[in-house]
Amino acid sequence: MLSTVGLTQRYGKRVLFEKVSHSFDAGKRYGLIGANGAGKSTFLKILSGEIEATDGEVQIQPSSKMGVLGQNQYAFEEFSLKDAVLYGNKRLFDAQKEKEKLYMEGDFEDDAINNRLAELEIICAEEDPTYESEVFVEKLLTSLGFPVETHDDLMSSLTGGDKFKILLAQVLFPKPDILLLDEPTNNLDMETITWLEYELKRHEGTLIVISHDRHFLNQVVTHILDLDFKTLREYTGNYDDWYIASTLVQKQQEVERNKKLKEKDELEKFIQRFSANASKAKQATSRQKRLDKLDVQAIEISVRRDPHIMFKPNREIGQEVFECEGLSKSYDKGKVFEDFTFKIEKGDKIALIGQNGVGKSTLLEIITENLNPDSGTLKWGQTIHTTYFPQNTTDHVKGSMKVYDWIQGFSKDWHIDDIRKALGRMLFRGEEQEKAVDALSGGEKHRLMLSKMMMDDANMLILDEPDNHLDLEAIIALGEALHEYSGNVILVTHDRELIDVYANRILEIKDGKLIDFRGNYEEYLETQEK
Repeated sequence: MLSTVGLTQRYGKRVLFEKVSHSFDAGKRYGLIGANGAGKSTFLKILSGEIEATDGEVQIQPSSKMGVLGQNQYAFEEFSLKDAVLYGNKRLFDAQKEKEKLYMEGDFEDDAINNRLAELEIICAEEDPTYESEVFVEKLLTSLGFPVETHDDLMSSLTGGDKFKILLAQVLFPKPDILLLDEPTNNLDMETITWLEYELKRHEGTLIVISHDRHFLNQVVTHILDLDFKTLREYTGNYDDWYIASTLVQKQQEVERNKKLKEKDELEKFIQRFSANASKAKQATSRQKRLDKLDVQAIEISVRRDPHIMFKPNREIGQEVFECEGLSKSYDKGKVFEDFTFKIEKGDKIALIGQNGVGKSTLLEIITENLNPDSGTLKWGQTIHTTYFPQNTTDHVKGSMKVYDWIQGFSKDWHIDDIRKALGRMLFRGEEQEKAVDALSGGEKHRLMLSKMMMDDANMLILDEPDNHLDLEAIIALGEALHEYSGNVILVTHDRELIDVYANRILEIKDGKLIDFRGNYEEYLETQEK
């Protein structure tokens, strides 16, 4: 259905991947993974035809329809919700709109008009043989939480997260044979992610998806495509299956490489000592030949590097941590939440969850005293030292200074060696520490903020979707760090695997109310299913 032949992508001297020849079969759902910068999105864009490869070609089976998830949430501002979804099949959309216009304005005495209407009817029948497109669009929108009475509203009336839901519906609507999705779970709440998992598992064609959500990959994909070593390797199974297999392979490679390096070192020492000794010359020549055949480079080490996140509190938390009473907040569009009262106790590691738009970020902004509530009070304990990862971190991390100077700007007491070590743990190494902050990618800015938070030595971590823009290795490292952390945590995320790792308390904002559950996420879900 879809294949590549000798696909190569270079940018100057840098090679992302080369001579990739691979077939992607119908009925398989592939998860495309790789380190940040390995070229995952570039590979997907080449498959979709958005950009051209340096060399090689993409082959698509004739008559196969391809669907690509759009990234521009503002491309359909003047469309109604249902028209934006219908646009997923542009041929059908154009035919229906022209037909509607002709029926409204056309002269039915004109044979040309009638002939054109007949042609349009044929197109509509070809694209929608069961005449159920309108019903399917309505079903998609309703499933995504848009009531029928809103389907004629303009896209411009929606928030960014809801616009993205429409783009998802748009790409799913035509039921393409080949479906390419780049980070489809970004900006989605857990309920919508669960819906998307169900829809994708029903996809009968070829699916290739990039995602940093491990639970999503484990639920959806049947195969993993690992973009590493400048090539593409396929594994059968989901992400967890790949992780176990690849870790074993990597350990074996490292053992073999270390063995060869040791042998190479011993051979070089022998040759150096005895090459000038006539009696040993034959042995030295023999060892030189062995050395020449010893290809250490043949065993490559993965380009992946696991960050090492470590949060260390500078003091132990006292018995009083945080409490609030009667917190309420409204905006011009209406009430966000009202009369929230809760208390954070020593040892609490909280997952703050809820659908998009219910006020999770607003609550964190109030807790961190960056935003005033309309009413209510809040109080922090005397021993508490907080550090905050805001949702719009990429907007906060800016400036022309180098990355270590940006961190140094928060405290002149921080030693440059400690700053460099924190940056190194987040994979800023060597020349990467000389980068200007404004030149960083979204993922790099998130890693820089985490480096700064490690320097804070806080005993209370407040994080709003820190996993956005991070690769899977960084998210796993973050989960491990939160699990090992001896202080308190309150974190907003839609990553269920991350929540499972660290959380011992769940706060959910639902229907304007705050549900408070002491226990892990799995236990909380069991209570909701009853």
